[in-house]
Amino acid sequence: MAEPAPPPPPATAYWRRNCRLIAGLLTVWFCATFGTLYFARDLSFQFFNWPFSFWVAAQGALVLYVVIIAAYARVMNRADRQAREAQSRAPGARAYNDT
Repeated sequence: MAEPAPPPPPATAYWRRNCRLIAGLLTVWFCATFGTLYFARDLSFQFFNWPFSFWVAAQGALVLYVVIIAAYARVMNRADRQAREAQSRAPGARAYNDT
C-alpha cells in the first residue's frame, strides 16, 4: 500500500503555528488557574470585604479566561486570512483545510 502524500508546506506551517499558540495559551491558563491557588494563602488582605485570594480566583481568573479566548480568536482569524491569501496567490494549490 502506498504511503499518503505529505500535506503541502503552508498547511504544515499553519498547523504548527496553531499548536504553538494552543500550547502557549494553555500554559497561561495553567498558571492563572493553579498559580493563583498555590499562592492564595500569601494573599491575606481584604478587598471589598472579601479575602483577596477569593476575589482573584472568582473574578480575575474569569476575566483572564475571556482574554485567552479573545486572543486565540484574533490570532487564528489573522492566520486564516493569511492562509487564504497565500492560497489565492498559488493557483492550483489545495486549500489549507481541504481533506
